[in-house]
Amino acid sequence: MTCKNCNNTLRTDYSFCPDCGAKVIRNRITAKSLTFDFFERFFNLDNTLFKTLWHMIIKPQDVCGGYISGLRKKYLNPVSILAISLTVSGLVMFLMKKIAWEHIDFSNIGYAQTSSGAAGTEKIMSKTMEYSSFVYFLYIPIIAFSSFVAFNYKKYNFAEHVVSAIYTLTSFSLITTIYAVITLLINPQLYMNTAMIYIVFMIVFCIYVSYKNSENNLKSLFWRIPLFLLIVLIGYIGTSILTVVVLFLSGELSPQDFILKN
Repeated sequence: MTCKNCNNTLRTDYSFCPDCGAKVIRNRITAKSLTFDFFERFFNLDNTLFKTLWHMIIKPQDVCGGYISGLRKKYLNPVSILAISLTVSGLVMFLMKKIAWEHIDFSNIGYAQTSSGAAGTEKIMSKTMEYSSFVYFLYIPIIAFSSFVAFNYKKYNFAEHVVSAIYTLTSFSLITTIYAVITLLINPQLYMNTAMIYIVFMIVFCIYVSYKNSENNLKSLFWRIPLFLLIVLIGYIGTSILTVVVLFLSGELSPQDFILKN
């Protein structure tokens, strides 16, 4: 028997190719096997995903530090968890647009009001959602740089802080998905009104993970946390401005959207 992927000679009792690591497929594709293969590969039914998320809560230094030091099998790698997070976020956005959107009163969203009222707010939020993946990616270097400057006791380089930032943001996104889905189905207005609180909790989680990864002493947090928050705030404002500029340049927004209509 030979491996269909690399043509290496295999023993008949092999389940995986020792040369390329590919799984030996003996049976034809069925609906059951296709479904199992999808969940096994994408959502890691061997519990790797759930173990990664749980350990990011109780001991994130093991997940981030482990990957940085060479541990590759125990936890889900950052590229895979990022792909899963983007897919799940896309499903949440789809749910919002197709089910929850018409039940939201945009005139009651205080943090995103424009001079043109609810219509302007709705348009801006709708267009911004279309670039949510782009904005999501921008947050990764912002959190990484903030951690690199404020929490770097272990002397990780910037790329290693990017790995930690990916784990942090994706884990928080996946952990809060249940809240997002339930809230959008039951009370979409609450979901929109608490968006800023969501961001606050996300930043707190980022600080927690950065601190656990760095092993800095507690006294130093009095200046490390404000420094971290300052860099994140600058990055957040810059990202917001960049997003608006992109929307203007692409024609998605115009000055009329901000002009009060009679």
